[in-house]
Amino acid sequence: MAHRLRPVEFDFVETAPVRLVFTRDVAAAPDAVFHALAEDVPGWPEWFSAVSSARPTEGGREVRLRGGIRFGESVLVAKAPEVYAYRVDVTNTPGARAWIEEWRLTPAGTGTRVRMTFALDGTSAFRLVCRLARPGVGRAFRDAVRALDRRLGG
Repeated sequence: MAHRLRPVEFDFVETAPVRLVFTRDVAAAPDAVFHALAEDVPGWPEWFSAVSSARPTEGGREVRLRGGIRFGESVLVAKAPEVYAYRVDVTNTPGARAWIEEWRLTPAGTGTRVRMTFALDGTSAFRLVCRLARPGVGRAFRDAVRALDRRLGG
């Protein structure tokens, strides 16, 4: 059953009890990567295999993952081409209490350094599962960013 999470602010990215941070360089330019993240929300399933559907909503997004996890999100920051961040407001993820995901883009040569931060809080079991899931989440991030770069012609 879906439940409402604590409405944390953007600074939670730095203070969350669990922070999973992943980085990868791509050949695509920051503007192209930002566009794919923030402006082509329905295109996410084409490059992020964990995402089964994504659609923009007023002020946010609705995302479904393979396996049935659902998110209702509010976009907190959309500063092209540097930062795209959203807060999970509603999810059916058991034990989650607060959740922000931040994509930070910086120039890297002629391409982009993509850094994604998952800032999370929840029950002790949720926090433990998040920490144990770090290798799999990291692999999913790397695969997604590699596929996005191919999609963007990088």
